[in-house]
Amino acid sequence: MDVAKKIAAVTVAEGSMAGKRVGEYDESEGACVGLDGEKNEGFFRRRIARPILELLRQGVTPEKMALSIALGLALGVFPVLGTTTALCALVAFVWRLNLPAIQLVNYFVYPLQIVLILPFFRAGEKLFGAPHLPLSLPQIVATVHVSFWGASRFLWTTIWHAAVAWCLVSPLSVALAYAVLVPVLRRVTTARAKTRATD
Repeated sequence: MDVAKKIAAVTVAEGSMAGKRVGEYDESEGACVGLDGEKNEGFFRRRIARPILELLRQGVTPEKMALSIALGLALGVFPVLGTTTALCALVAFVWRLNLPAIQLVNYFVYPLQIVLILPFFRAGEKLFGAPHLPLSLPQIVATVHVSFWGASRFLWTTIWHAAVAWCLVSPLSVALAYAVLVPVLRRVTTARAKTRATD
């Protein structure tokens, strides 16, 4: 069955090549296709969506993939810098999850881990009634980069308070992400199977 493709010409808006047609946008692929046939996909599609689709195509079940992604999201923001890769590998090994998928998501949410580390520190302080630690995010990151073990000793109480706060929040975030992702990935898998059947 032929699938109708909506094609729109892509032109250069500025510069010496202004107004010249340099490619086409293929809505069925969700990517720009240059006149030389090369696809210019967006960052998210190229780095996240396409690898996950490839893993689904290789036989990973939507449920396993959804759990891998959900845990990758949660573990990726664990408020202890430098530990998430090992945590994701351990969880993937113990629960027999897809290691590439969980690590891919873990690396993708690294900026979110940096953004959330201070809120987790503050949540831990409130949870345990601990004194406020007057540190900014750049100071925390700089301390960790200078000496991971030195920073761990200096921030030990704050870190484990933040880890407890993360433990309270993460099960809900994993359950929510899993509930959203399973039906989405099932639909993707079904659509792929139908496409192969009609080819």
